[in-house]
Amino acid sequence: MKPTQPEQIFKTAEAYLREIVAPQAGQIDRKPEIIEQVLKGMGDRSLLALRVPQNLGGAGFTEIDYSHFQILIARYSGALAFLQTQHQSAGSMLVASKNQELKQSYLPYMSTGEILVGVGFSQLRRQGNPVIKAQKVENGYLLEGEVPWITGFGFFDSFIIGATLPDGRELYGILPLHSQQQPTGGIINFSSPMELIAMNSTNTVSADIKQWFLADKEVVDIKPAGSINEKSQKNVLHHGFYAIGCAQAGLDIVESIHQKKQLPFLQQSWQKLQQELTNCHQAMFAATLDCTYPEKLKLRGWAINLAGRCSHAAVIASSGAANYQDHPAGRVYREALLFSVSGQTTAVMEESLNALL
Repeated sequence: MKPTQPEQIFKTAEAYLREIVAPQAGQIDRKPEIIEQVLKGMGDRSLLALRVPQNLGGAGFTEIDYSHFQILIARYSGALAFLQTQHQSAGSMLVASKNQELKQSYLPYMSTGEILVGVGFSQLRRQGNPVIKAQKVENGYLLEGEVPWITGFGFFDSFIIGATLPDGRELYGILPLHSQQQPTGGIINFSSPMELIAMNSTNTVSADIKQWFLADKEVVDIKPAGSINEKSQKNVLHHGFYAIGCAQAGLDIVESIHQKKQLPFLQQSWQKLQQELTNCHQAMFAATLDCTYPEKLKLRGWAINLAGRCSHAAVIASSGAANYQDHPAGRVYREALLFSVSGQTTAVMEESLNALL
C-alpha cells in the first residue's frame, strides 16, 4: 500500500534519496541510463505528482510541503531534482487546466510515472519576436518555430509547449517528445542532447517545429499575454529552494572532510556557513506566508549566492581531489551553476549579481 499522508510520503522520499540515490549521485549526474532508473524508482514510490491533489492521483502536497521536498532532493542529486521538476511542473499545469478529457488521460498516471511529461515554455519569457507562434485554424492551432530548451528527451513521452498567439496570448498544449511527421504535413524534429557542464544526463534538446497541428483537445490552457512573467514574479522563491538544497549538499561535504581531518578552521567555516544557510532557509519559508516581491527577490539572490559559496567551500576543502570527474564537490559546484540560472528572469539576474557585490 502506498503512503497517502504528506508526512508518510516525505519519509518515503527521504529514505529513497538517502539510501538509493545519494550513493550513486555521481553516476546519476553523468549517465542517462542511471538517472532513468532512479526516476523510475520515484515512480515506483508514487513520488512524481506531489502537487497533484489526491483525488486526481497525486500526493496532495501544499506549496510548503513541496518546498521542503525541493530542498531535500537537491541535497542528494541535483540532476534528479532538475529532471523530475519538469514532470512535476507539467502535473501542476494539468491540474489547473479546464480540459477535463486531457486531465483524465494524464493525471491518474503521472504519480507512478506510467506517463511522463516534460515542459518547453521558457521561451515565453523572452522579449521581442516570439520564437514559437500559434495560429488558430479549424479544430485547433498551427505551431511554427523553435523550442530552445526541453529537458528529458528519451525519458518523457510528451511535453507541454508554450506558443504565442497573434494577440499575444499564451497557448499551452501537449506535443510528443520524439521526432514525428503528421499526415497533414506538420513536422517536429529534435536535436541531439546538448553537451552541458552540469546535469548532462538529463538530455536537454531543442525542437524545430513546422506547421504542427495542435488539436483543440490537446490544448492545456490559453492565458493572457505576459502571464508567464506574472507567474515568475509570484513564484520567485520557487527555484531558490533548489539552491538551498544545493548549498546544504556543499556543506555536507565540508562537514564530512572535517570529520576525517579534524582541522579547526574547517569546523569554523562549516559552522558559519551552516548558520547563514539556516537563517536563509528560515527566512524563505517565512516569506512564503507574508512578504513583498522585492523582499522575496532578495531572498532568491541570497539563496543563489549561498549555493555558490557553499559549493565552492566544498571544492576548497576537498583540495585537488575536487578536480576528479567523479568527486562530489565538483558535481555540487556544477549543480550550483545550474541552479543559479534555473527559472531566471531579468530581475533575478540583477539581484543575483547584486548579491555577489
